Amino acid sequence: MGRVEYWNDPQAPKANSLVPACGTLTVDGEGRILMQRRRDTGQWALPMGKMEIGETPSECAVRETEEETGVLVEPAGILGIYSDPGHIVAYTDGEVRQEYEIMLLARPVRGEPLANDEASEVRWVAPEALPGLDIHPTQWRQLNDYLNGGHPHVD
Repeated sequence: MGRVEYWNDPQAPKANSLVPACGTLTVDGEGRILMQRRRDTGQWALPMGKMEIGETPSECAVRETEEETGVLVEPAGILGIYSDPGHIVAYTDGEVRQEYEIMLLARPVRGEPLANDEASEVRWVAPEALPGLDIHPTQWRQLNDYLNGGHPHVD
């Protein structure tokens, strides 16, 4: 399913859903950040996804990170709650979501970055290499909150 992200764009479609999503900003022992290249947009992003009924935000974040990257993680804190009404995600099936993301800080437990159905590439990225990647501005907001020590963030 394809998607288009809008941020503070007056041409963005009106949201018709609000879906809790959870993910992680995972940092390894060398200070590198776990990133994935999304198949639907081609941009690099932190792993995250829709929370399922019956799971906690931590369980969702761990599940989504492992599904999307092949790396099992352990939550280590909270990066923030991102719920900016100006961040809209429009899907090809007609769903138009307003952002609602709970992002946790995490550390790897086991596993190696692996491409999959959702990510064409997955790898550990040194902070100084991030500017060379195509990263959506809303993901930069989360990365900068971590890199600049501005967490926990709450919209």
